[in-house]
Amino acid sequence: MNRRAGSAGPRTLAFVESPVQLLNVLEWAHERAPGAGFTLVVLSPLDPMTRGQLRRMSELAREEGHQVRWEEARGGAMAPFQTIGGLTGMLRKADRVVLGDPFSRYVQLLLTITRARDLVVVDDGTATMEFVAQLARGERLVRWHRKGGRPGPRDLVFAPVSSVARRRLTPHENRTVEIFSSMPMEETPPGVTVTANAFAWTRSRFGPPRITKGADMVGTSLVETGVVDGDRYLEAVRSLAKTHGATRYFAHRREATEKLHRLAVETGLEIVRPDLPLELIARRGPVGRTILSFPSTVVHTLPLALVGTDVRVSVCDIDPEWLTRNASPRAQGFLSGVTGSARDVTRLSTVTAV
Repeated sequence: MNRRAGSAGPRTLAFVESPVQLLNVLEWAHERAPGAGFTLVVLSPLDPMTRGQLRRMSELAREEGHQVRWEEARGGAMAPFQTIGGLTGMLRKADRVVLGDPFSRYVQLLLTITRARDLVVVDDGTATMEFVAQLARGERLVRWHRKGGRPGPRDLVFAPVSSVARRRLTPHENRTVEIFSSMPMEETPPGVTVTANAFAWTRSRFGPPRITKGADMVGTSLVETGVVDGDRYLEAVRSLAKTHGATRYFAHRREATEKLHRLAVETGLEIVRPDLPLELIARRGPVGRTILSFPSTVVHTLPLALVGTDVRVSVCDIDPEWLTRNASPRAQGFLSGVTGSARDVTRLSTVTAV
């Protein structure tokens, strides 16, 4: 038996689609259900880097006493039907469902099936901030970088499912909803319980890290999501690296290979593709005394994971001129809010990207 296996009490079923979601499920379990083992379902994406990190995180989850079920949820046209069909029985029996991405169409479909009386939403990065705000205002669930555009045909077809999922995530006398998050919350939906994620499991499991004299830089997928222009981003990275003496660039799992190759050639940075979420990589070390980032989840999570160390997290705002023509009208305000609400970080002046 694994060292922390135990009885979860209510039948608990967790669904994750990214390494960060899996990490935060482990953090939730450490805080809210210590010593309890439950079933964790990985709805695997196709991206090789994400799959690799999920494999490593699954190993850690098993060591903590949880049963991991790996689903090739996107492995062909029939995969979604086979995945949902295979999970229906478990969903109907579960008393508690833990999920990481309420915007996911996969998760929304699963929410229409479950009869669980307890729902828990763990962090999926800065998207959690937008989810909480939309739930509080009774709005339809739309990712922040897509908000402002017209719904596409698939959005319209899926709208009834999304509407049911939103109602499932609204608490009432027969259902509790908890949000487990390290993100700041400007609005809290009525009846929702908010529990702070302090990354206690990460700090107990890893580190403290060895700290180097230099600076490290954290990559972002804002170019890949169509928010920031690629050339402007490259110039900003080059300027930041030169100003602060950064030598390593920790790539986001969604960053394109071509873009990373160009960054390495034109900036001289060593490109690192982490095999675990950055919170664990930084806590394990070695890590630079300064970590440079653009607005992203890590400006909120790294200070918590690295509390008690001498590492400083510095964040550089996104210049409005870097945004693409297709960027959501909400992009600049949302990104500024991510930076402005971060605690225990140093704010840098926007660098010039020409």
